[in-house]
Order: sequence, then C-alpha cells, then structure tokens
Amino acid sequence: MEEEVPKQSYTEAQKTQIFNNEFMPHVNSMYNFAYRLTFDEDDAKDLVQDTYLKAYRFIESFQQGTNAKAWLFRILKNSFINDYRKKRKEPAKVDYQEVETYYNSEDVDRQITPDLRVESLQDMIGDEISNALNALDVDFRTVIILCDLEGFKYDEMAKILDIPIGTVRSRLHRARNLLKEKLSEYAKSMGYKNT
Repeated sequence: MEEEVPKQSYTEAQKTQIFNNEFMPHVNSMYNFAYRLTFDEDDAKDLVQDTYLKAYRFIESFQQGTNAKAWLFRILKNSFINDYRKKRKEPAKVDYQEVETYYNSEDVDRQITPDLRVESLQDMIGDEISNALNALDVDFRTVIILCDLEGFKYDEMAKILDIPIGTVRSRLHRARNLLKEKLSEYAKSMGYKNT
C-alpha cells in the first residue's frame, strides 16, 4: 500500500516557480506520450492541457525534489484512461447542423469527400516501427513508450501505471516480443536475418 504523502503549502509565487521550472520542461515529452496514446493531434493537445491544469490544481500534492516527469505522466495516463472509459460509455455524437451546412455550401466537391485521417497519416506511411508500435494494445504500447522512449525506471513506471513492478516487467517483456513479431517481416525485407 502506498504511503500518504503530506500536502505542501505553497504561495502563488512558489506554485508558479514549480510549474515553470519543474513541469514545463517536460511539455514535449508529455505531448509525445499523449499523441502515442490518442493518435490524434488535437486530442493529444487537449490531454496535455488537461494534465497541466490538474498538475497546477493539485500542485500541493507534488513533493519537490521528486521526479516531476513521472508525476505528470501518471496524471496524463489517468486522464487518458478516465476519458477513454467515459467515451466508450457514451454514444458517438455528430453535429448534423455542421454536416448539413457543409454539404449545402458551394465549396463542397460532390465527387470527393476526403478522409482526413488518411491525409494526416500519409506522412507516416513507411515508418514501420511507428506503425508496429501503434498497432500494440494500449497497455503494451504504454510500457514501451515509458521505458524505451522516455527512459523511466521500473519503479517509476510502476508508480505511473499504478501496477506492481513484476507486472511492469512481464508487460514490458510481452510488449517487446509482440513488437519483435510485428517487425520481423520488415527486418527480413531490410536484409536482417532472424536470430
């Protein structure tokens, strides 16, 4: 059981200093992690913004001198999971007024309606590693990102993901094996031999 960390009492100036010096340097890593979870630029930006709002709101819970990046990643991961669960439970929403306005406008080409997801992904086609990573289940993708891309230690990952270290190790082992399977054909095509 995790021990309760006493809350700190900070002045507004101290909060601003902590936010700027401890939290803001990690904004790019936070965005990369959010994008790898959501696969959408706008959703990733919203998730990072939500994370930083929560970080400031609950800044008294942050212990100075501890790993701010791990603390922020945990907030982001929890926000993603909560938002994902909420979205799964509610039906998809479409603004029919917006669709009708678009199709009744003069600008619409009736022959072609582009799929924006395909257009945004065209730049990434060919990046086999990214595609293989993105094809993994979110639990496996997350441990690979945290360990191999962000460099977190097992104990930090356990705190971020709120799971035991043994689970982190086994999940990471399984994730790496799944990634290896997904990349084996690509490796063969590039001239690497299976060992």
